[in-house]
Amino acid sequence: MSSITDMFIFTCHKYLKMKKYNTVFIKGLISIPLLVMILIFFSSCKPTKKTDDLSGDLIIFHAGSLSMPLKEIAVEFKKEYPNANILFEAAGSVESARKITELNKPCDVMLSADYAVIDKMLVPKYADWNIKFASNEMAIVFSEKSKRSGEIDSANWMDVLLDKSVKIGRSDPNSDPCGYRTVLVAKLAESFYKKAGLANQLMNKDRENIRPKETDLLALLETNTIDYIFLYRSVAVQHNLKFITLPDQVNLKSSEFEDLYNNVSTNINGKKPGETYEQVGEPMVYGVTILNNAPNRKLALAFVEFLLTSDKGMAIMAKLGQPSVVPSSTFTFDKIPEELKRFAKK
Repeated sequence: MSSITDMFIFTCHKYLKMKKYNTVFIKGLISIPLLVMILIFFSSCKPTKKTDDLSGDLIIFHAGSLSMPLKEIAVEFKKEYPNANILFEAAGSVESARKITELNKPCDVMLSADYAVIDKMLVPKYADWNIKFASNEMAIVFSEKSKRSGEIDSANWMDVLLDKSVKIGRSDPNSDPCGYRTVLVAKLAESFYKKAGLANQLMNKDRENIRPKETDLLALLETNTIDYIFLYRSVAVQHNLKFITLPDQVNLKSSEFEDLYNNVSTNINGKKPGETYEQVGEPMVYGVTILNNAPNRKLALAFVEFLLTSDKGMAIMAKLGQPSVVPSSTFTFDKIPEELKRFAKK
């Protein structure tokens, strides 16, 4: 065989050995054209630019009620982007927003249990857009060990919760959407059941059991420190807990009753210390955004796209009790990156 052929064979052997392909060359049987084809084939097997570029840390601030679905989503996401290192930080959505606006903590993606937190606290200074992606509903959550668990139902739950021997818990309205939604649910229940003073009675009971975010209350329930929690239905489903469903006129679930929900409100802390704003009742919808100064914008875009895709992230969300609302309208539609616009509408 000619010296040119020998050189090709030697080059191919070195190249393939470097790439760790377990290939045996039979010198006398390989022609120059075949060698060229082999080189072209194996060169095309290099990792894609997608995998090479999308790597590093991805910082995600999120509502506590998203902890379990996000863990599953991260496992599936890393199958496509193995070089991604996802750093989750769970907190009440209002608290998460304040970490960005007051503490200037770095963050790539923010997922809020209330899309309005992003609109009111982050847009437009810290984020340009907001996509609504999932829904939920409020419920009364308990365990088999909870006092009067054998008799509580959708008709008598308020009487059971007001029993002096029963301990209830809720999250802080100034830190967590679940907290102010609890206040709104209590006010809606007072009107629906025509029980004057019910909201104040419920909200003034066992105030020592208020915690920064709703998932902090699970440990108290597990240790039997408290008996009942005002909590998202999805969290109950994810943790195999018992729960009482509330009427749609009360549970903040249904867009059909949006006008009814709008009749109640509560004041919570705003962007700056000492500032408050009125939180009006509305259907429960989660929101997601990428921060304007996201340290890893390319990876953040890939993650949000994965999250919002119906047979990927949203399939996991639905399985764990948080059904999709994609696509939903948003006043920030024109600011949404082109890669994500199909997940929203004007």
